[in-house]
Amino acid sequence: MTQAPEAPARTRAQIGERTFRKDPWWRAPRITAAGLTIWVLYAVVRVFMGHWYWVPQYHYLTPFYSPCVSGECVPGSSALGRWIPAVPPIIPYAFVSLVFVLGFRLTCYYYRRAYYRAFWRSPGACAVREPHARYTGETRFPLIGQNLHRYFLYMAVLIAILLSYDAAQAFRGPHGNFGFGLGSLIMLANVILLWGYTLGCHSCRHITAGRLNNFSSHPLRYRLWTRVSWLNARHMQFAWITLGTLMLTDLYIMLVASGAFSDPRIFN
Repeated sequence: MTQAPEAPARTRAQIGERTFRKDPWWRAPRITAAGLTIWVLYAVVRVFMGHWYWVPQYHYLTPFYSPCVSGECVPGSSALGRWIPAVPPIIPYAFVSLVFVLGFRLTCYYYRRAYYRAFWRSPGACAVREPHARYTGETRFPLIGQNLHRYFLYMAVLIAILLSYDAAQAFRGPHGNFGFGLGSLIMLANVILLWGYTLGCHSCRHITAGRLNNFSSHPLRYRLWTRVSWLNARHMQFAWITLGTLMLTDLYIMLVASGAFSDPRIFN
């Protein structure tokens, strides 16, 4: 009886030189690291600030505080109600959604590649020697938690629906009737782009029709798959653009809420 040969042990690529690259391969990881660091620092400051997140006159609520479920949330900002009387300062007002938003972004296939290369140099770039002696992939704690991405997707869809509601509320004037200003348009653009990022997720593409063996028997799912595939091909662009629009939306609402300037009204 023929015995199957044993698989060779997994080892790191044996590259004697530090790199075979002649181009500035380090530039992209450094830019990525700087961009992610700036965004994280800004987001951390804002979610723990506890001020200037709601403009009652125009119903503007920043995405960083939606849903605002703490008993300390200002009146009118709690679309889903205030579930608990108060939270300690170390807990954000929107802790319900922030956990899932952070989980969805951290486990995103594109962001994994981005921060693995930028911060861990795993790998830094093709044909560049890695500083790590061992490689276990995403098979051990904590990186095995990356497999939860598809479940974070379900929650991200619910959060996108909630942000869509917030954007719709921003099209109410001071007296509750229809009206909009520059802030309304910024919130609308942000939520549209967030839907593009969320639905372009690799897991969403797999859910729509990725498991089918015969597209001709499922024309509707095939059509959905082609639309999601178009978004998926631009997933990296949506990942970065939505970081920018989230920061822009929050910064704009913060400035209006703090009285730094008035929201330019376009109608009503």
